[in-house]
Amino acid sequence: MAGAKILTPVILSGGSGTRLWPLSRPEKPKQFLALTALETMFQLTLARTAGLGSCGNAVIVSNAAHMDLVEAQRAADATLILEPMARNTAPAIALAAIELEEQDCAMLVMPSDHVIADVAAFHAAIDRARPLVEDGWLVTFGIEPDAPETGYGYIALGDQLATGVHRVGRFIEKPDREKAEAMLAQGGHAWNAGIFLFSARAYLDVLGEHQPDMLAAAREAMANAHRSDHVIRPDAPTFAACPSDSIDYAVMERAEKVACVPVSMGWSDVGSWDSLHAIADKNSEGNAIHGAGQTIDSNGCLIRSEGPRVTLVGVNDLIVIASADEVLILPRGRSQDVKRVVELDKARGVS
Repeated sequence: MAGAKILTPVILSGGSGTRLWPLSRPEKPKQFLALTALETMFQLTLARTAGLGSCGNAVIVSNAAHMDLVEAQRAADATLILEPMARNTAPAIALAAIELEEQDCAMLVMPSDHVIADVAAFHAAIDRARPLVEDGWLVTFGIEPDAPETGYGYIALGDQLATGVHRVGRFIEKPDREKAEAMLAQGGHAWNAGIFLFSARAYLDVLGEHQPDMLAAAREAMANAHRSDHVIRPDAPTFAACPSDSIDYAVMERAEKVACVPVSMGWSDVGSWDSLHAIADKNSEGNAIHGAGQTIDSNGCLIRSEGPRVTLVGVNDLIVIASADEVLILPRGRSQDVKRVVELDKARGVS
């Protein structure tokens, strides 16, 4: 694309992934696990931009505690920004934008723990969005909904700006079932996938307008960062004082020039064991089995075992997850309750 800004993948990898306990733990969250392919979700995210035109080296923003995991899986030419503590997505993206500000790259911001089955459709959506980035728009990618999901935020699509690109009408919080069904029937809505494309300077300009304290803290943290080879360590005391907020609340819901590219690309945030079962390869009985597992007269189950062999007999719609030291059993449809186990362990001081 002649004259277009260099596109730089910015991979956000600071999450703890506790909804996929017991395999995903704070010390090794889900993005560093091979849950959907031979490669980890982090590696699949890095590989997702291969083939895009005018694409530069990736910038990875990660929790400092996960440095060794990132180093083992990152691309050799990627820059690594290590957050000394979590401050949510808006400050994390600000760190990368400050690093890329002089070049004013087009930042393709992607969580490191999502699945995109149709990469060609994703690339086509990016190509539709890039001309708007040249004009200072902040672009988000919306997933064309195929069910009344209540676990995602929604985007109401406004006027069409270009083929396949709309102004954002408004952002909608996670709805109840009735509202989700109404939006699906009405059309003109997309799930908010948390994937963005904008220029570094455009993002920093909006952040400075609406969150000046956040921008000032991020700038100071980067100005006083320790740099070694490809690793940047923002100043910890300064970054600790940075307000914590998501990009949606801090920037996207406040900016004037916000666009959405709706796309169907086989997307999942793999936010629960139920969602993993939904996208996993299944046998004729609807069972998804990974590792040492087998079923007899059982249907619609998910088994993942890193240790003992798991055998299910005469049961339906169960999720059974076995790590080296924990076993989780629950019915399908209840996997959001895994967070209650994590909270219980935390209260008991169990890691």
